[in-house]
Amino acid sequence: MNHPVTPELKAATWTGVGVPRPHESAELHVLGQATYTDDIPELHGTLHAALGLSSKAHARLASLDLDAVRSAPGVVAVYTVSDIPGTNDCGPIIHDDPILADGIVQYVGQPIFIVVADSHTNARRAAKRGVVNYEELPAILTPQQAKAAKSYVLPPMQLLRGDAQAAFEKAPHKVKGQLYVGGQEQFYLEGQIAYAIPKEGKALLVQCSTQHPSEMQHVVAHALGLHSHHVQVECRRMGGGFGGKESQSALWAASAAIAAARTGKPVKLRADRDDDMMVTGKRHCFYYEYEVGYDAEGRIVAAKVDMTSRAGFSADLSGPVATRAVCHFDNTYYLSDVEIHAACGKTNTQSNTAFRGFGGPQGAIAIEYIIDEIARNLGRDPLDIRRLNFYGKIERNQTPYGQVIVDNVIHELVAELEQTSEYRERRAAVAAYNASSPVLKRGLALTPVKFGIAFNVTHLNQAGALVHVYVDGSVLVNHGGTEMGQGINTKVLQVVAHELGLDLERVRITATDTSKVANTSATAASTGADLNGKAAQDAARQIRERLAEFAVRTLGGEISDVRFYGNEVHVNGQSVPFESLVQKAYLARVQLWSDGYYATPNLHWDPKTMNGHPFSYYAYGAAVSEVVVDTLTGEWKLLRADALYDAGQSLNPAIDIGQVEGAFIQGMGWLTTEQLWWNPAGKLMTHAPSTYKIPAISDCPEDFRVRLFQNRNVEDSIHRSKAVGEPPLLLPFSVFFAIRDAISAVGGHRVNPPLNAPATSEEILRAIAAVEAAA
Repeated sequence: MNHPVTPELKAATWTGVGVPRPHESAELHVLGQATYTDDIPELHGTLHAALGLSSKAHARLASLDLDAVRSAPGVVAVYTVSDIPGTNDCGPIIHDDPILADGIVQYVGQPIFIVVADSHTNARRAAKRGVVNYEELPAILTPQQAKAAKSYVLPPMQLLRGDAQAAFEKAPHKVKGQLYVGGQEQFYLEGQIAYAIPKEGKALLVQCSTQHPSEMQHVVAHALGLHSHHVQVECRRMGGGFGGKESQSALWAASAAIAAARTGKPVKLRADRDDDMMVTGKRHCFYYEYEVGYDAEGRIVAAKVDMTSRAGFSADLSGPVATRAVCHFDNTYYLSDVEIHAACGKTNTQSNTAFRGFGGPQGAIAIEYIIDEIARNLGRDPLDIRRLNFYGKIERNQTPYGQVIVDNVIHELVAELEQTSEYRERRAAVAAYNASSPVLKRGLALTPVKFGIAFNVTHLNQAGALVHVYVDGSVLVNHGGTEMGQGINTKVLQVVAHELGLDLERVRITATDTSKVANTSATAASTGADLNGKAAQDAARQIRERLAEFAVRTLGGEISDVRFYGNEVHVNGQSVPFESLVQKAYLARVQLWSDGYYATPNLHWDPKTMNGHPFSYYAYGAAVSEVVVDTLTGEWKLLRADALYDAGQSLNPAIDIGQVEGAFIQGMGWLTTEQLWWNPAGKLMTHAPSTYKIPAISDCPEDFRVRLFQNRNVEDSIHRSKAVGEPPLLLPFSVFFAIRDAISAVGGHRVNPPLNAPATSEEILRAIAAVEAAA
């Protein structure tokens, strides 16, 4: 029986959010028409810059001869630190990060001078001709060396709850150990690039591939000795960022701006991939020492961990990264008595920076490694030990830093994944396979995720937006977030379209621009859609309310009964096309544009006590991975992966599933194939695709099952959705521990394999040899 489609039914079912929508630039991406910074047509007279880099890890600059550089073909100018008119610094928090080296170099790859030439090729060739005489100084290269020398970029931090030492001494069982987890290159497809264009009255336009236009504005203004209102930074989209363009795009923006200001000409600085990897920071590698006490059932009663990161030569964002690592050590587990120490080791290497997860993955993997060891020591399935230690719903629900967890769904989520992935049946099948296979060993692991959402610097949790409605009924939106392929513009577009009752085609989003929305936070910490979606919703809501008031004045009815859906405004039994109402409202002098603002409520944090309520809410997830390992070669293959992720009430399930899939493979690369290696002289040797192995399509599992957990955020996030940028990067912990499980099978699961990350073939073979020797 067919039911009539009533206006009430249409109003109830119409939605602009919560449904799969293609990425707003998908068609442009496919056709090659999407404009990135290097695609912007170059103005007449544009010059090109390149950087002259240090070849020493730590040295004084005894002399610098740049005559050969100046006389090279096509060279227009060469600039050193003495040519910077303002402040020689691009550090985001502490001013310890020079744009150009000043008397001393602190890592191989540190920029010393800027070459400006008539072409990109001529600039790069000329930069190689600088003659630098060094007086070498001792260099520290690893976090272990930094810890031994007490070499830190910031004072070490600690978080204490209860009496971990006393509880540890009383514990019936103990586990002690060390772990090393390597860093990771962001490897965005589009490298670092900035195009600086002089304008009238000392003003400058910088078109830049950056996650933080406002920070670029500040750095450029300071470097040139100008005010922020002189500098306009614009970014339409990035070809990937992953944190590598949050603070580290500043060096490139500042260098291009300095050259443009000095020459009076537009200057483009596009980094070659090798230079990009040599100059820029990566994910922090971590060295851990841990001591954990547990009872006969496997419940943790005391946990002590000391974490030292490789910060590099300057602070950059290492402090906030370490803070998040401390706050994510617990992951999904209640820890009654804890002692967590974290230090940012100062090393003569690239200054490490933000990377998807921002210290959260490095904190959480340590407790997962420990629980994996406890399970093996007790001869239990690791899933059972994990479940035993989960946070409770009513009791055992306060984190070590004092935040009470009110949205815990990890029990239900893991139970669902355990059932849908056939975990128990596959566990038995893996054991049977290994019993009859002396060379190839299979491994299986299920690992959970709890990830806090918000900047752990409270004032950054704010955003602004502008929404313009034109007289033809079309809508233009500008917000403070940046698009790096993750779909923030698509989600914000959906939010505005939903608020005004319009099809997505009627809404357009413009490039992020510091002259439109000021004082923006970085698009980072998984907050992009949360913050900017709320700000854009606020702006659109104000316009909708003005139009609703006008509709009632002209058509009658009650404001509470006005509905916007299906490109129409419905009031007092009448349906008016949206554009018709807008045109009449304009003639009646109704304001058709608005600014919007949002600040995340109820956040507070005391960095001295490391206590407070730093997160708005938590995103949860879990994954099951099955691998096979060749014990003779160390080669491995991911056979199947099942991931279940809590995106709350998803704004766009298609984009969110894509984000989970991408994060899973990226995290898998970090833990398995992506090895950063510095030689004894401090030179990064893995500085190109030929030597740095990111996952390829052949590394992806043939059987890859990703689903979203049905949930609704308890916090008033944008349409009760949850962030999906960083948290799913922790899901491939399951791959690492599945590999460890397969190695453990070599010794009959009686020995804990000493497996560090990344679990390269060489590392796997070392762990196998250790298991065989101990078994």
